[in-house]
Amino acid sequence: MNAADIDRAVAFIAARLGRALSLEDLDGGLLAYSAHQATADRVRTNFLLSKLVPPDVSAWQLSHGIARAVKPVPVPANAELGMLGRVCVPLLARGFRVGYLWVLQQDDELEPDSIVQELRIIRPELDVLAEMLLNRTSADSDGRRAREAQFLAACFGDRDAVVSVGGWPGVHGRGPWRLATLLDRGNNARRTSAESNLLQRLSALYATLGINTVLFSAGTETHAVLLLQDVIDCIDESEILRRFGLEVSRRGGQPAAPALLGLSEPFADLRRLPGAYAEARSAVQAAWVDAQLGALVSFRAIGVYQFLAVEGRDVSPGESTLYTELRELDPNGELLPVLELMYDKDGSVAEVAEQLHLHRTSIYNRLGRIRSLIGVDPLGGQARLELHLALKAERWAGRPRL
Repeated sequence: MNAADIDRAVAFIAARLGRALSLEDLDGGLLAYSAHQATADRVRTNFLLSKLVPPDVSAWQLSHGIARAVKPVPVPANAELGMLGRVCVPLLARGFRVGYLWVLQQDDELEPDSIVQELRIIRPELDVLAEMLLNRTSADSDGRRAREAQFLAACFGDRDAVVSVGGWPGVHGRGPWRLATLLDRGNNARRTSAESNLLQRLSALYATLGINTVLFSAGTETHAVLLLQDVIDCIDESEILRRFGLEVSRRGGQPAAPALLGLSEPFADLRRLPGAYAEARSAVQAAWVDAQLGALVSFRAIGVYQFLAVEGRDVSPGESTLYTELRELDPNGELLPVLELMYDKDGSVAEVAEQLHLHRTSIYNRLGRIRSLIGVDPLGGQARLELHLALKAERWAGRPRL
C-alpha cells in the first residue's frame, strides 16, 4: 500500500462528506489531506505547510481524550490557537490505533453533530483507510511476517531456520549477538491472540527505529523479541524500553504501564539462539516477579532465578519445612517480607528499615519473632539458604508464561 492509495482514499472520503480533511499519524505527522478548501483555519493551514502538529495544538487535542478514544471525538474551537471546531476520528485496525482523521467544521457550524452523523454512513470507508495505514507499515507486509516467523522458529530451535537467519545480510558477520525480550505490564485480556501479536510486533519495530545495534525484531502474543549486537549500550537499552512502553500504550489505546527488558548472555554462534532466547525470557520473567532486579536486567544478574528457570525443574516453596511453618505462623504477612529483604540487602537492617518505612527496632523485633517461631536463626547457614530459596521459588511461581 503506497502513499498515492492513501491520498485517493482521503480524497474519496472528503468528497463524500464535502468537508476539509487531514490525516495524521500517531506522532502528529501529516500523512494526507484533501484539496477541499471551502473551510480552513490557521491551524489547518500551518499544519499543511509544516506537516507536523505544533505542541500547543497537540496539547489541546489530547486534552479531549483522543489518545484513548475509539469513537469520533468533537474538539471545540480555540480562538487563541486560531482553530475552528473539528472532529477527530481515531482510526483503528485489528484492535489498535494507526492514525487520526480530522474533519473540519464549517465557519458557520457551531456544533459537530452533523459531522458525527455523516461519519456513521461512511464507516466502511473509514475501516478501509485504517487497514491501508496498517498495511503501509513494513511490519504487516507478507515478507516481514515470513521473516519474523523464520526468526522465531530459529529461536525455538529449528535448525534450518537458524541457518537461514545466519545468512541474512543484516545479521551475517555482525556477531557476537544478544537476544532481548520485551514485556509490557498492560492488560491484554480484551484483545484476541492476533491483535496482541500484531501490537507486540508493531511496538517493537517502532521502538527500535534508528537504533543500529538492533538487527531484527519480532513479536509473539505475549512479548517481543529483539536480536541485538553485543555492542549495544545501556543508553540504547533504556531508550528501547522507554519507547516500547509508549508504543504499546498509544497503539493499544491503554494507559501507559512500565515495560521490562530481559537480556541474554552474549553468543558468537547462532546455534546458541534457542539457549539465548530461554535466557532472555527467564530474565524478563524474573524482573516481572521481583522488582528488586529493576526493569532492565540481564540473565547473569537474576541470581537464583537462573536455577529456578531450568526447563523441567519445578521447585515448590512448600518443600521447605521452615518456610511452610513460618508462613502458617505469619497470617498477616509481616515477617516474610522483612526476611526476604534482609537476604536481598545482604543483612543491612538500615536499608530494610528504610525501604519498608519501619524503625530499625521493628526490624530487630521481627527477626526475633521469626527466630522464636521456627527455632533457628534465619540469618545463619543452612536455614538462610533454605528460606531464601523458598521465598524466591514462591515469587517464581507467579511469573508470566511466555
